[in-house]
Amino acid sequence: MTKTIQTTCPYCGVGCGISAKVDDVHHRLKIGGDTSHPANFGRLCSKGSALGETVELKGRLLQPKVYGRETSWTEALDLVADSFIRAIEKYGADAVAIYGSGQLLTEDYYVANKLMKGFIGSGNMDTNSRLCMSSSVAGHKRAFGSDTVPGCYEDFEQADMIVLIGSNAAWCHPVSFQRIRAAKEANPALKIVVIDPRRTASCDIADLHLPLASGSDAALFNGLLHFLSEQNALDSAYIKAHTEGFAEALDVAGIDSEQLADFCGLDKDDLQRFYDWFAGHKKVMSLYSQGINQSASGTDKVNAIINCHLATGSIGKPGCGPFSLTGQPNAMGGREVGGLSNQLAAHMDFSNADDIDRVARFWNTANIAKQPGYPAVELFDAIYDGKIKAVWIMGTNPVVSLPNANKVKLALQRCEFVAVSDCINDTDTTALAHVLLPAQGWSEKDGMVTNSERRISRQRALFKPAGSAKPDWWIVTQVARRMGFEQAFHYQSPVEIFREHAALSGFENNGQRDFDISAFADITRHDYDRLQPIQWPVNQAYPQGRSRMFEDGRFYTESGKARFIAVTPRPPVNPPDQAYPLILNTGRLRDQWHTMTRTAIAAQLNQHKPEPFVEVHPADAHYLNSRPQQLADRPHLAIIESRWGSMIARVQITDSQQQGSLFVPMHWTEQYASRGRMGALVNAVVDPISKQPESKHTPVRIKAYQPAWQGFILSRRELSISDPDYWVKMKGEQVYRYELAGMTLPENWQAWAQQNLCDSAGGTAQWQEYQDSARGNYRAARIVNNRLESVVFIAAESALPATAWMQDDCMDAGGRATQGAVAEVEQRREQLPERNWLLSLFAKTELEIAERMALLTGKPPLGVADVGTIVCACFNVGELTIQQAIREKGLKTHQEVGRCLKAGTNCGSCVPEIKALL
Repeated sequence: MTKTIQTTCPYCGVGCGISAKVDDVHHRLKIGGDTSHPANFGRLCSKGSALGETVELKGRLLQPKVYGRETSWTEALDLVADSFIRAIEKYGADAVAIYGSGQLLTEDYYVANKLMKGFIGSGNMDTNSRLCMSSSVAGHKRAFGSDTVPGCYEDFEQADMIVLIGSNAAWCHPVSFQRIRAAKEANPALKIVVIDPRRTASCDIADLHLPLASGSDAALFNGLLHFLSEQNALDSAYIKAHTEGFAEALDVAGIDSEQLADFCGLDKDDLQRFYDWFAGHKKVMSLYSQGINQSASGTDKVNAIINCHLATGSIGKPGCGPFSLTGQPNAMGGREVGGLSNQLAAHMDFSNADDIDRVARFWNTANIAKQPGYPAVELFDAIYDGKIKAVWIMGTNPVVSLPNANKVKLALQRCEFVAVSDCINDTDTTALAHVLLPAQGWSEKDGMVTNSERRISRQRALFKPAGSAKPDWWIVTQVARRMGFEQAFHYQSPVEIFREHAALSGFENNGQRDFDISAFADITRHDYDRLQPIQWPVNQAYPQGRSRMFEDGRFYTESGKARFIAVTPRPPVNPPDQAYPLILNTGRLRDQWHTMTRTAIAAQLNQHKPEPFVEVHPADAHYLNSRPQQLADRPHLAIIESRWGSMIARVQITDSQQQGSLFVPMHWTEQYASRGRMGALVNAVVDPISKQPESKHTPVRIKAYQPAWQGFILSRRELSISDPDYWVKMKGEQVYRYELAGMTLPENWQAWAQQNLCDSAGGTAQWQEYQDSARGNYRAARIVNNRLESVVFIAAESALPATAWMQDDCMDAGGRATQGAVAEVEQRREQLPERNWLLSLFAKTELEIAERMALLTGKPPLGVADVGTIVCACFNVGELTIQQAIREKGLKTHQEVGRCLKAGTNCGSCVPEIKALL
């Protein structure tokens, strides 16, 4: 028997509603979109659709651990509390810290922040949300006097022009992007502009793409402000009545258009077109994300964008305004409760003595922190320097996600005491913990989250807690009681915490603070459980919530007027140089999330991009001692190095990447790749105001990685493979995939294969093998009871050196590759076949004769289709399947492909790739 429960998605800040059909007996979920939820109206992306695959218990942390051994909650909690008490008694309150996450629910966040800032008496609680949206927080507060997102998702349909700035929304906020796509289809006059150094999937619906130079955003929007003034496109009445500082902001914004185009690396006509469109449309939305925020001048960039909307009076009105696309599901909730180290709670902070006194009186504490604590990067620097002796990390993986990640790893190795609350047993960070506390996973958690449009939604538990897992709020409360603060942490359920949080938001508010949900201060358990999504504020003035803020032109500054900020553009702190001539840009993938602790469990999400990769412009292929066609014909591995660290990634040559820049995704960890951590490369420079790291601009160099051999293993059983220099592990349908490369050749490939692939399982194993010793190739398949158990394909790299393309004897008189060189490359391409047909064999309970005969060729038997590289993760549709349908059925549009194959009809993220195939 199943039951249906409405909850929310745990991925990006869109905040989609989910309708989950729950099978308690078999611990299974059938996931669908909640058609009544106003954030998504039933639509889900590939990640949300695959949530049912991620609730398995394998790999879960289910029991507290102390120094690697399982123990009781009592011992683990006592040790955490005692370690914090000892550090505080010996070194002071600032010797301890909590590092939280946008994956925490609002109630979890609230009690953790209350413990640290209210009762331990230190500001040392920060969160991984510092890495994604703190520049927006700082920009909002400078302009509006409060951290307020003015608009809402309804504005997408009402806008005349939407500008996506530093946001690949098609991949990072897919459901919002599909809503924008639908608005464009319904209103072809709607202008879409994408401002991004890369030509991303979001450009699929763009009328104009501005591939601006890295770091030049503030100059671009300063130039727009100057243009609006020159063209008399200002709302002078609005500026006079509702703003201040305009003259100063305009004074520093002027720059010659040709100089500006050159500085931004843009075509002058394209720049002019953007400016004309912005000035010519009354309803303009500016949607921005990490390309703006993750910068050493991110706050200034946010304010440069806001300046343009203030200048045109397009704030708080339907279809217009600046809009921050939040990264995590509850990053906004973390901001509400004071999760950043410079905040207190309920949008109050340390900059105001009255706020400190107010929160202290509400919490009834005499030990409240009086000043901000360390923000994320500085916090781990302080751990490294020995200033922080004990740290508690909750629901995040900083050894992977923080910049200069190798230093973060060393910091935790040096730290006297590290506690980690997580639902996953093995992560790069849990490996360094002295105490592990098993927290509930997404499907077990119960509480509130707030999305990018200020909409509060219920996350409801779908299953009973697994093992000994507990809610994060409970874990914090138990430690607080052991530290002597029992009276202030008496909570028995999340609704009690939410009531207190709501009451604090309204305490001595009187309309002076934007965040006010005091209508919920006395909410019953019944109403809490049944709460429908609602946008704050929710109080006496707005009992049904409020879609847009600032409609009346009243802001939360002392004067009540919005502030223009005079922005002087600053270049990135670390420019490229002779030693590190390229710029590293980083970001997310379509089907993965953060450090893959959840998404890598879902097989269908691992097919689109199964390996760490680096995008390289064809003109930069010479750094790899290769030509673009060689790299395109047979993907190579490369080492990327910065002054802070290095990684290895598969090279992808593409002109969508800007020349002089590289792009690397952020997701891989030491659990899934031996040398795939992007965070190790990134410089630890931060914005001086927001303290957000500059993750989009690190000087790097790239060179070919030339192993002695490359290969792959497909295995029904998870393996422990550690001897190759390079390995990547990904889970598939009933199979694990390992991509491998090594610098030294084993003496005996057969012995190596049997050592890695054999197990003690029942049944008699049969081996099929092929070896070409002259070329260094080896292939083998292990079959038990006529079912494929594993295959290994190895190819030596000695047949054609990577530099051969640059040598005269491989070129004819016209500079083209000789026939012999081409034949040699084709031969090498055949050594490691595509994986998809081989992967499909693991779904079979028994191999057919033709399949066994073709097994070591890596190609399907004659007449058997190979689906090719997966394009649509939602419905598992491959590139070759789409191409065949296009040819045979004469399909002309992505809609026709969707009707034929379903590809592109769920989240729509693969539509740009389908269009490219068409």
